[in-house]
Amino acid sequence: MPKYMLIMRGTDESNAAMLADIDAMMATSRQFIEDLFKAGVYVAAEGLDDPAQGVVVDFGGETPVVTDGPYGETKELFGGFFLIDVASKQEAVEWAKRVPAAPGAKVEVRRVPGSEETPGDSGGRV
Repeated sequence: MPKYMLIMRGTDESNAAMLADIDAMMATSRQFIEDLFKAGVYVAAEGLDDPAQGVVVDFGGETPVVTDGPYGETKELFGGFFLIDVASKQEAVEWAKRVPAAPGAKVEVRRVPGSEETPGDSGGRV
C-alpha cells in the first residue's frame, strides 16, 4: 500500500486558536492517532516546535545563509504531520478530513514514493 503524508499547515490565527485550548486539541489528536492505529494505517505522527525557535538555511547565493525564525512573510507554516499507509489517495483524503485542526488550518495530502520509485542506483537510500 502507498504511504501518504498529511501535512499540517497553520496560520498565526489557527495556531493561536489551537493553543487557546491545547488540552482539548491534544486529547482530540491522541484520539485521532488511536483511530489511525486501530484502522491499521498508522505509520508515524509528529508535531513541530514554535516556528520562532527554528532557523532557515537559504541556498539562494553562493554560500548558505542562516537566519532566525520561520520564513519571513510566509502565511502558512508546516506544523507537523501524520504518516499513514493506505490503499489510495482517496482513502488518505478521507483521513485528512478527520484530522483535528483549528479553523483556518489546512492539511496537505502528499504521496510518499517508495524506494523502488527513487531515481538512481542507491535503492532509495541517501
